[in-house]
Amino acid sequence: MTAPDVHAGKWRKSSRSSASGSNCVEVAELPDALAVRDSKEPDGPALRFDRDAWSSFVVGLRHGLRG
Repeated sequence: MTAPDVHAGKWRKSSRSSASGSNCVEVAELPDALAVRDSKEPDGPALRFDRDAWSSFVVGLRHGLRG
């Protein structure tokens, strides 16, 4: 089984990206994963995370921001 093409996903800009366009992160939901890329390089590399790994990452960020 081959992994879905991350560039074919529907990308959305993170609400935490800067308004000036200098720090822009985009996220795409794939059938079995999530992908993250730099919006300034849409044809460049993208990181792919399975849903459990992404959830753990987000929980860790939220925990770190609080304490």
